Amino acid sequence: MTDTTLDLGPQTQVVARLAAAVADEQLSAPTPCPDLAVRNLLGHLLGLSVAFRDAGRKDLGATTDTSPEAAVPDIAPGWREELPKVLDELAEAWRAPDAWTGMTRAGGVDLPGAVAAAVAADELVIHAWDLAVATGQRYSPDPAALQASYDFLRAAADAGDRGGGIFGPVVPVPDEAPLLDRAVGLSGRDPGWRQP
Repeated sequence: MTDTTLDLGPQTQVVARLAAAVADEQLSAPTPCPDLAVRNLLGHLLGLSVAFRDAGRKDLGATTDTSPEAAVPDIAPGWREELPKVLDELAEAWRAPDAWTGMTRAGGVDLPGAVAAAVAADELVIHAWDLAVATGQRYSPDPAALQASYDFLRAAADAGDRGGGIFGPVVPVPDEAPLLDRAVGLSGRDPGWRQP
């Protein structure tokens, strides 16, 4: 995990570009996330962006207290305008130095600010990969966010902490594989997953 602040803006911009390129007919397509179609993955990205925005602001309440497993997420009309706006707000919230200090909460879990930021980076990197492979798009994550995601996932795997079941079993990936593939494997996904 990181001891220094990380600008999440470059990765939120990558997510916004991928989401903007999703065609309406792709919304029902499967994703690497079991039981989630593209529309549900987009709904999850929207919900986690709100939650981590509010966690960064230390604006704790319903958005930060709700477990991501509480319901299957979905999109509503207007998601194409709402998602990039909330992604921008998420990045801005974590540019404030006090977002990284003290405690905050996301998904109903109390976390130190720096750990919450690492979780946010991980969510943005891995779910952007999910979205890209589900919709046939090229994906190049922000290098700093990818490193933060990998470090977070590696530490969790080394500690035997699978996030209370939010990660699947580690998928073995060769040490010489690209960093993104290794992060994806640590998240419990097969880096070779492709649309069926």
